[in-house]
Amino acid sequence: MLSMPDKSDKTVLPDETVKLKPILGVRPGVYLACIYGFVLLVVLFFIFLYPALSNPLSVIVVKSEPWGAAVLVDGVYREAAPCEISVSPGKHKLELRLPGFVPALTETETRKRIFASLLFPPKTEIFQKLESTDPAEAFISEAAEYAAWSFTGESGTAYQIPLALSEGAYRLGPYAADPALRKSMEETISSSSRFAVSRAGLRDLVRAKTLLDNQGLTPSPISLLGSAEDVLGFLNGNPQAALWLGSLLTGEAQSTLTASTWYREALHGQENPPHSIKAQRFESVQVRGITFRMVQGGFPLLGANFPPDTNVDTFYISQEPVTPALWRAFTDQEPKWKKENIDALIKEGLVNEGYMEDIPDAPENGVSGISWHAAAAFCRWLNSSLPSQLASASYEVHLPGEAEWEYAAASGAIDYGIFWEWCEEPYVPLSFLSVPKEAAQFSPERPVRGGSWRNPKGSVSSETRGSLPPYFCSPFISARPVLVLKRNTP
Repeated sequence: MLSMPDKSDKTVLPDETVKLKPILGVRPGVYLACIYGFVLLVVLFFIFLYPALSNPLSVIVVKSEPWGAAVLVDGVYREAAPCEISVSPGKHKLELRLPGFVPALTETETRKRIFASLLFPPKTEIFQKLESTDPAEAFISEAAEYAAWSFTGESGTAYQIPLALSEGAYRLGPYAADPALRKSMEETISSSSRFAVSRAGLRDLVRAKTLLDNQGLTPSPISLLGSAEDVLGFLNGNPQAALWLGSLLTGEAQSTLTASTWYREALHGQENPPHSIKAQRFESVQVRGITFRMVQGGFPLLGANFPPDTNVDTFYISQEPVTPALWRAFTDQEPKWKKENIDALIKEGLVNEGYMEDIPDAPENGVSGISWHAAAAFCRWLNSSLPSQLASASYEVHLPGEAEWEYAAASGAIDYGIFWEWCEEPYVPLSFLSVPKEAAQFSPERPVRGGSWRNPKGSVSSETRGSLPPYFCSPFISARPVLVLKRNTP
């Protein structure tokens, strides 16, 4: 049988209390108090004294209106405001810079870090309001940066496109209280739409419009409705805007758009658009051995690259690209552009290393490897040789405009496919949008048209477009001048 434990058994456990012994004759109560006191002193040292000894720097707190100004301390860039900057004790010169605004200079004196500086570091606060002397021009510079970023494509994990245009609208929005400035800045945003070739660019464009409508402030529900009305009006006024939006939107938004009546009607209007260019009987003129054939203008250009109401005035176009013989005559009189001066031309940003480069299989009926700057200089030189009847009639030599080049190629006035050829105006990706002409000035690149002998047959048409920086040179690029009425001639 199992026996039950005897509850009356009261066993006494041994005493396990730890008793500290004296150390070197010092009682435990004394040396423990010393240890605790030492630890407390170390903690207080690192809280109140060590920060000032190890890092004597002070902190300057810089704020600017508008935000985002670059802060230079003693001539060296540190950060963008608002920010906190550590500096050595003493006097310092601070400069705040923001594109389009007058730089602000100030001096300050900071003191050393002192007792309890970990908890209460010494700070010097500076607030600076920046002023713009030319808000419209400053906003155009932001639009130019926006345009330049449009050539990098869609942003992703590798990089993000900065909100250049909308940040400019935030900074310069308060100046939009002036009706004249408001109109100029609205035209700049409208022109910038030609560079909204990515979803990030489109978001930046819409954000800029909203901020400008609210003079740089947070929009109210009523002002949002006004901005939306303006955006819809812009889209409705540009027949090909439906196709533009369809290429940028994704997912459900794209499906909703492409299913709309507006989109279907716009698409139907763009299918096989009638091209009213007709073959002409050409007259010709001679300038330094170049045969210029007349292209009778006056018909609307309805290709996909231009607004439907684009017209081309009568002009003359060279039958061939610039010939090597005529280029030698040009460089003999303008030695700056000789190939042996390539280093100086590169230093000026007028060409790159490919200037006048020769390759064995290049066609011999045109000079190649010239930059846009070189081609434009050639046209200026050729102006000095115009026959008196053309000069007195206000004609001048230019690189062709894109519409002129496409019109001449589509009407059979020229053969293309030998070289890519420079065009005159700055390149805009979405040239079919009807916007103020100021759009072109934002672009960092120039158009090239025509293809080259290296392009596969059938891969290039009269409507194919490309663009390159104006200093770029390649064996596949040449130029073909035109004779046109002076640009400011009615």
